[in-house]
Parts: sequence; structure tokens; C-alpha cells
Amino acid sequence: MYADYRLFHLAVADGVCRATIDNPPINLLDVPLWSEIDRLTREVAADDDVRVLIVDSADPEFFVAHADAGMILDLPADDIGLHDELSPFHAAMEAFRLLPKATIAVIEGICRGGGSEWAMAFDLRYAALDKAVFGQPEVAFGLIPGGGGTQRLPRLVGRGRALEVILGGRDVDAATAEAWGYVDRALPADQLRSFVDKLARRIASCPQSAITNAKRAVDAALSSDVTTGLRIEDQLFRETLAQPVARERLQAVIDAGAQTREFELGDRRRNGS
Repeated sequence: MYADYRLFHLAVADGVCRATIDNPPINLLDVPLWSEIDRLTREVAADDDVRVLIVDSADPEFFVAHADAGMILDLPADDIGLHDELSPFHAAMEAFRLLPKATIAVIEGICRGGGSEWAMAFDLRYAALDKAVFGQPEVAFGLIPGGGGTQRLPRLVGRGRALEVILGGRDVDAATAEAWGYVDRALPADQLRSFVDKLARRIASCPQSAITNAKRAVDAALSSDVTTGLRIEDQLFRETLAQPVARERLQAVIDAGAQTREFELGDRRRNGS
């Protein structure tokens, strides 16, 4: 597992897998990188020792520049009907989105086109202020985003802003991306990785069943009416409660003094708030 990757540098420790993209000169999303993303998705899904996947880049100027134009030109031009199944790229992005592990993108540079679409398939996206830029330039070339951009971006930023990005074809800076919800936070470049590492360690300290079911419950909110979503949440809550680790952790925190005033105010007092 995790052997013989050419376009990722991989390291696994304490429940966190860090995958660093290294596909010079611009981290193009080409067939070899796509193949390694697909393989990484499957291997992380099968690794019981990994609960969080962080993806960053060895090149601070590029997360992923965009999809390979040659790869797009190689697609058939005479297939214009509605397919019953997802395209191979859509299927790969959905498999990544549905990973039972938490996924975090660390974006310090350019993230356009297929790179932006992959980033939107992550659970969490964090960007470097004054460095990261995002965009979907396809319409200027007579195309539309074909890797999920027209579907995921409106869910993140709303219809009007999604159309501004897609029809306007201009870059969105990290601060605007944060304000719109394109990314979850934009942080100074010198604080970005330490913030993400701390968050990843905290998530990785949680039981895998809780991480997986939390993702499933939140996804239900986006695909169901509220009543159905609440029913799904209830079932997933009971499923986690049935796990011995949940009962052990609840009892441990009670034994440590939880539900007392001193315990509950502990962090606020230590932080001076």
C-alpha cells in the first residue's frame, strides 16, 4: 500500500495521510495524476490506520493548474447523448467525495478548472491569503466545466456567484473565496499548514465510525428534505452509540468531571475568556 507513486509524496502518521502533489511543471491534472488520485482514493478507503487525508502541493504556486487540454481533446466529439451512468472522471470525483475518511485540501497557489473541481470534492478546503486563486475558465474556450463544477459550485456559493465564476471566467482570490464559501477558511500563508495540521490531528483522534457517520449525516442534509435527513441522522447516531468506543469515551469524560461548572468552563478560563 502507498508504494510506487510517481506524482505524490506520501507520509502516514498518527491517523493522518499526507499526500503532496508533485507533477511538474504546473501540477497538470493529466491521465497519470488522475490515475494516482483514483488509486489513492481506494487505498486510503481501505486503510484502517488512516482517518484523515491531507492533500497539498510541492509547488507553492500551483495546487492543480487545470485539466490537461490534450486529454479533453482526446474525448469523442460525436457522443452528445445523456448517459445513464457517471462519466469516469465524475465517478472518480464522487468516489473521492464519498471517502469514509475526512479529506482536507491545502491550497497555496493556482487552482483552476479540473483542479478546482477536485478541490470541491474535498470535505474541507483551506487557502493561503494573497496566494491562492480559484477559477473555472472553460466557457471562454467554448466548453462548460465537465468535472462537477456546475453542480458543486452552486451548492457552495449559490447560483449567482457560481455563474459569475463560470461565465466570467476570472480568478477568485482566496479572501473572496472564503467570503463566498468556495473555501472554508483563508489564512496567512505562514499559518495555513499549522492550522490544518492541528485540525487534522484533532479529527484523527476521533473514532472512525463517528467520522464516517458524521459525513453521511451532513450529506443527507444536502440530498434530503429535513424530515428525511433527521431520520437518517437518528439512525446514524444510534449506529455510533452502539459502538463500544463511544460508550467508553462518554464514561471516561463523565469520570473526569464532565457536566460540572468547573470542567465545562475549563478551556474558557485557561484561554482568559
